[in-house]
Formats: sequence, structure tokens, C-alpha cells
Amino acid sequence: MFTLGRGADSSNILADQQQLQSNSVEVHETGRGGDVTYHGPGQLVGYPIINLKPDRGDVHRYVRDIEEVLIRTIAEFGVTGTRIPGLTGVWVGNEKIAAIGVRIARWITSHGFALNVNTDLDYFRMIVPCGISDRGVTSLSRLLAQDIELRDVARIVASHFADVFYREITLLA
Repeated sequence: MFTLGRGADSSNILADQQQLQSNSVEVHETGRGGDVTYHGPGQLVGYPIINLKPDRGDVHRYVRDIEEVLIRTIAEFGVTGTRIPGLTGVWVGNEKIAAIGVRIARWITSHGFALNVNTDLDYFRMIVPCGISDRGVTSLSRLLAQDIELRDVARIVASHFADVFYREITLLA
């Protein structure tokens, strides 16, 4: 599935209708920020719902904190993630490994991030990911030359999320 953020440029979907249909790709407009991205199997998608008030009422800080969670997560696999000034997301070299697109209404967050774990990167060839044409996209499995268990990544993300956002993890039975 391709999702378009509020400010997305639909011309960043490079595939025509026939290509989309033959690849079973649906296109959905969303209320999040950002441009076009791909969501599919092998991605860890997180849509945190947090009240940022009273102490975290800063949109840029919220996005940087999500980046920090994901940078710490991939570091657990020996991968060095970075930020690139002016470009939201997490990068490994010149390739994006995690996209972030959020919505905040009355300081309540929705939407979130997509971390490429075992993602089929071919789908990104049908779009200009996040409207950025001069950089690539990667995944943990591509970088490590092996598949990674999504559950393991989810546990690590949850742990780092709790640390960065000063939250406690509660496991439900």
C-alpha cells in the first residue's frame, strides 16, 4: 500500500494504474504529514498515541525522539543510523531505513513510523519515497544479509520507546 500525506505530491507515484493493479498496490490518502511512502509486509509500523501535554508540547522534539528510538533500535543490530539535517527519518549512509509521518491534534499524536526490517524494497521503485529523489531506501535484512524477526525488533523498539519517552511498558496477557 502507498500512503500519501497531507502535503503529498501525487506525481511522486511513478507507477501507472496498471502497474499498481498488477502489483496489488492500493493508494490511500492519510491525515499525516509527509509525502508518499510504502507500507507492506516486513515493515514494523508504529502509530504511537500519546498526549504530549504538558511537558512535551513540541512537534519537532516529538519527531526527533521517534528518530532516536529507531536509531537506538537498529544500533542493537550493529547498524549505525543517523539523522540528515532537513530530512525527517532515520538514515544509514545515503539510504532511508525508517520513514516518519505524524499527525498531532490538540497535542495528541497519531500516525507514526515505518521501519524497514524485511521489507521488499522493489515497491519503493514505484514511488519517489518521501518525495526525495536523490537518496535510496534500505532495510535491516538487506544490510545484515539475513531476515530479522519482526517480533524481536518490536520488543526492542518498545523498550527504547519507553526509555526515550519516560514510559513504562505494560504487558497484557
